Amino acid sequence: MKKDPRQLSIEDYDYDLPAEKIAATPLAIRHESKLLCFQDGIISDHRYFELDSLLPTNSFLVFNETKVIPARLLFEKDTGGTIEIFCLQPDSSYGEMSTALLTNERVLMQCLVGGASKWKSGITLTKEVGPLQLRANIIQKESDHFLIEFNWTPSAYTLAMVLDLTGATPLPPYIKRPVAKTDRQQYQTVYAKKEGSVAAPTAGLHFTEALLEKLQLKNIKYDFVTLHVGAGTFKPVKAETLQEHAMHSEWIDVKRSFLESWRSQLDKPLVAVGTTSLRTLESLYWLGVKLIREEHTSAPVLSQWECYQLEQEGVPLSEALTAIIEWMEKRALEQFVTQTALLVAPGYSCKVIDGLLTNFHQPRSTLLLLIAALVGNDWKKIYQHALQRQYRFLSYGDGSLLWRNDQ
Repeated sequence: MKKDPRQLSIEDYDYDLPAEKIAATPLAIRHESKLLCFQDGIISDHRYFELDSLLPTNSFLVFNETKVIPARLLFEKDTGGTIEIFCLQPDSSYGEMSTALLTNERVLMQCLVGGASKWKSGITLTKEVGPLQLRANIIQKESDHFLIEFNWTPSAYTLAMVLDLTGATPLPPYIKRPVAKTDRQQYQTVYAKKEGSVAAPTAGLHFTEALLEKLQLKNIKYDFVTLHVGAGTFKPVKAETLQEHAMHSEWIDVKRSFLESWRSQLDKPLVAVGTTSLRTLESLYWLGVKLIREEHTSAPVLSQWECYQLEQEGVPLSEALTAIIEWMEKRALEQFVTQTALLVAPGYSCKVIDGLLTNFHQPRSTLLLLIAALVGNDWKKIYQHALQRQYRFLSYGDGSLLWRNDQ
C-alpha cells in the first residue's frame, strides 16, 4: 500500500550536513564537478564530463532555461543602516515575472525584507545609480512577505533594466559570504534564456558548451522548458507533517513544439536536468489529465495535492500530451503558460521521467522529499556515500545522476 505523503513526518528526512560540506563557490571548470551515479541499487563515482558515457545513446534530456534575475536590492538609510529587499514575485495582477519585468515606471512586488523593523511606516527608501533613481515603499505586510511598491525615474526604464543596474545576485541564504561580481555569471546556466527566477536551477550549473557538444556527438537529444524558480525552493518544512506545509506555486512556460517533440520520443529514456525540470514535466502530465477530464477556457493550474486525487485516472502519457497540444492548437497558442504547486514526495509515483540529474539538497526540504520519492530509502545510502567521499553540497556543489528505483 502506498504512503500518503500528507502524513509523512519531516523528521524522517533529516541528516547531518556539516557547514564545511556546503560549497561556497563553484569549481573553475563547471564540468569537472563530481557526479555520483545511482542505478539498480549501485553507486559509482564520476565527473560531469563523463555524463555522455553514463547515459543511453537514445536518451532525451530536458533542461530548464529560466534565467536568474538580480533580485536582491540593498538600500542605505539616511541613518547609515541597510535594508535588504528580496524580490520574490510580482503582485498577482501582473501575472508571471517575465511580464512584470517589462513594466515601466512602477511595479508592485511581493518581497522579503531584511531589517524590516528598521523601516518605519511611511518612509521611502531611495537608491541612485547614474541617472536612475529607484524608490521603495511598503504597501502592506502579509503573513510571509511584504507588498512593496517600486517606482523609478527615468520612467522609460523597464523593471528588468532597473534590477540589472541596482540589484545583486540572489545567492541562497546558506552561502555565507558576500555576493561577488563573478556570481552574476557563475550563478547562471550557460543556456539560461528566459528571465524570471530568483534562484538558479542548480543542476544545470555543471553544464558547459563542451559537455553539450559531447552529448550531441553521442546523438543524445535535449530540449528546454521553463519553470521560474521562486525563493520558496529554500523554504524548510517546519510543520510536523506535510499536510501542514504550503508548497510554493511557480510559473511554467513550455512551447507547443517542445510538447510535440516530446510526444514523438516517448520510447526514449527521459532524464530531467534538475528538480525544476522534473516538476515541470510531471506537472504537464497532470495538466493534460485535467484537460481530458473537463473543459478549460484558460490554462489549468495544478495545486499541491491534486495529482494524488487524480492518480486513479490511468491516462497514458501520449494522451495527456495530446490533450495539451490540441487545447493549444484550438486557441492558436505557441506557449503553454500556467502555474504548478506540485509536491513530489514519497508516495508519489513518477509518471514521466526515468532519471534525474540533480545536486545534493538540504535536510528537511521538499527537494530531499522529491529525491526520496524517486529512489526510496536509498536516499540515505546515497547521501551518506556523498558525505564520506567528500562531495560538495547544495547550489554550488557536486551532483548526482539518479535512476528511478521502482522496487
